[in-house]
Amino acid sequence: MKPFKPFRICLSDGKSFAITNHDIAFVKSTTVEIGTELDAEGFAEHCAECAILHITRLEDIPAARAA
Repeated sequence: MKPFKPFRICLSDGKSFAITNHDIAFVKSTTVEIGTELDAEGFAEHCAECAILHITRLEDIPAARAA
């Protein structure tokens, strides 16, 4: 199994979300739930629910910048 590779989800409204570990994003049937504003322990303070149809692209994030 390959290790997780950080990436960014870009949406049609111009917003983007950095997915820096595999526990931040949860894919549902028509949406992706993304944990935002992580605390010092990596727990999400808030959650954004994004429609899969509004995802315009995924971008790799270099590992050094993802931390």
